[in-house]
Amino acid sequence: ENQEALKEAGVEEVLVYCVNDPAVMQAWGEDQGIKGSMVSFVADPAADLTKALDQEMTHPGPPSVGIIGRCKRFALHAVDGDIKVLRVSEGPDDPAGDSDPSASLAEGMLEAIKGE
Repeated sequence: ENQEALKEAGVEEVLVYCVNDPAVMQAWGEDQGIKGSMVSFVADPAADLTKALDQEMTHPGPPSVGIIGRCKRFALHAVDGDIKVLRVSEGPDDPAGDSDPSASLAEGMLEAIKGE
């Protein structure tokens, strides 16, 4: 729903990834109807990208419920390989950003990109 605004801000592609296998990400993309859009869903099964970006969730909450190696809820804007904006949705007692994901949603990123 924010595709045109993202394009106007100079965003060429939106990659959505998570620590999961490719089959799950493909099915999720089909469910979300991303075909033909600027959005691609990508798998990070071994959390290599998550670790390289230092976005692995290390809060004691997730491992205690069996979610080890999960990725933080974040968004970044990169231009020619340089990260210009990195926004993480998390709080002291909300490591997954479930209570307030606004920093990493499209609207929050658009605001941050326009402020670069």
